[in-house]
Amino acid sequence: MNPNASADQTASSSSGSSLDPFDIIGSSLAVQQAWLRQPERLCAALQNLALDSGRVHERFVRTSLGIVSEPAVAAVPYDERFQDGIWTYQPGFAFLKEMYLLYGRWLEDAIHATANVEPEQRRRAAFWTKQWLDAIAPTNYFWTNPDALRRCIATHGLSVLWGLQNWLRDAAAGDVRMVEPDAFTVGRDLATTPGQVVLRNDLLELIQYAPVTERVHAVPIVLVAPWINKFYIMDLSPRNSLVRYLIGQGFTVFVTSWKNPGPEARATTLADYLLRGVRPALEAARTICGVPQIHATGYCLGGTALALLLAWLAADPADRAANPVAHWTTFTTLVDFSDPGEIGVFLSQASFDFLRQRMAGAGYLDGAAMARAFRLLRPNNLIWHYVVQSYLFGEDLPPSDVLFWNCDTTRMPAAMHEFYLRELYLNNRLVRSGELEIGGRRLDLGAISQPLYAVGAEQDHIAPWRQTFRLCGLIGAPARYVLATSGHILGIINPPVDPPKRRYWLGDATGQGDPDAWIGGIAKVPGSWWEDWSNWLRERCGPPVPPPAMGGPDYPPLQA
Repeated sequence: MNPNASADQTASSSSGSSLDPFDIIGSSLAVQQAWLRQPERLCAALQNLALDSGRVHERFVRTSLGIVSEPAVAAVPYDERFQDGIWTYQPGFAFLKEMYLLYGRWLEDAIHATANVEPEQRRRAAFWTKQWLDAIAPTNYFWTNPDALRRCIATHGLSVLWGLQNWLRDAAAGDVRMVEPDAFTVGRDLATTPGQVVLRNDLLELIQYAPVTERVHAVPIVLVAPWINKFYIMDLSPRNSLVRYLIGQGFTVFVTSWKNPGPEARATTLADYLLRGVRPALEAARTICGVPQIHATGYCLGGTALALLLAWLAADPADRAANPVAHWTTFTTLVDFSDPGEIGVFLSQASFDFLRQRMAGAGYLDGAAMARAFRLLRPNNLIWHYVVQSYLFGEDLPPSDVLFWNCDTTRMPAAMHEFYLRELYLNNRLVRSGELEIGGRRLDLGAISQPLYAVGAEQDHIAPWRQTFRLCGLIGAPARYVLATSGHILGIINPPVDPPKRRYWLGDATGQGDPDAWIGGIAKVPGSWWEDWSNWLRERCGPPVPPPAMGGPDYPPLQA
């Protein structure tokens, strides 16, 4: 707590939290008040701003007179908004760009330099200020976007009409669309790998995929999808399907598909998801393949679920001896939530109380709300890019299997999501041995003895790779860690191609807790880490055997 904050300010903040659950107004006011209490620093900062602004005006005059000069404020190389040369050489557009960048950067720097404000509040102020700055960028408006003006002239004004039609389409949908809702059909264009549903209950379906090789490794792979997303992220189009790749390598593959819950599931708990969802899926795969143990893989929260279940099984001697998991893999999985990434700006006691009230009324949290929050983490790429392309340029939305999947959201039961947010994100109890209790047992990650293959993504803004690395040092088992380039999705859905599109680092991470020390001695490897993972699995998944039948007496095939 800020030592300079008065009791009255604290009380006011508490009473206003329900009106400002994400601290948009409160964080901004806190930064403003902190600067007003330091008039000398504020005057010096404003003086520097005035000097820089004078240089921008001077360059405008020089370029207007035809005198070539370097930009007073340059755009960063990866900022795609200002790559067109007109933003540098045309005096009016150059002046507009440089003033926008100057004042935006000054404001962001001022927030980060604010003293006597809680770090989390300063972080939220910076986040919401950037949302505003990204929204007012000149590229987002027709008369200040040179590409939009050119396209209007080239199409004789039709691009404006097309853009209006696109805007009306999105206004009716209540969202800025990234992909048309009918761009793909699941089962026809996506999720086309042949298989059968072999288990169905009130929480999930388990899909067993048909083999494509004459013999398969004896130990099957069970892919546990995150409960906040649809399963087919692991079986997109044939060219980038993880499932299709694995069965092509001679593995028997199962995938969980979580039910999209409604109000009737409001009391469903996280323990239910583990013990009536993940555990029966693992047992079904073990029974169908006739093996004592399987390999389990969890994507994002699916990996968190596996860590919870393995710790739960290890807490009881009988379950520990009969554990169905021989070894496991996690993709972009958090168990230490002390730094949950950029999504942390939405997480506080006030926002938790706000979401809990919403879920109490509906019985669930709509996945669309979470999808909108994730889009705010990358507004230029995931919001304003589509505003410009659809409304200003009048272009059609390009088909993208990843974006189609991303927009196909799911809901989360109120009780389960409330527990998950409170105990993991807010209180971070999983990493503190014995503090988190699920299903009557206290969990200890150190009791997990199954070898681990963990994968993180270098540019992941949802599960920062340094936090996903922490899992390797928290379990009592050997661990191999892979850091893939790209982000939360494309770092994982990363099929081998020639020439290689991406790279990765990999190495032993057993018992290690310092990700920077780990990566310091490792060279980057070109290609897809899928090939290394396949080799790692091949060493552990037993000899080749005839493929198992689809389902079995206890698990008859239910649906293609």
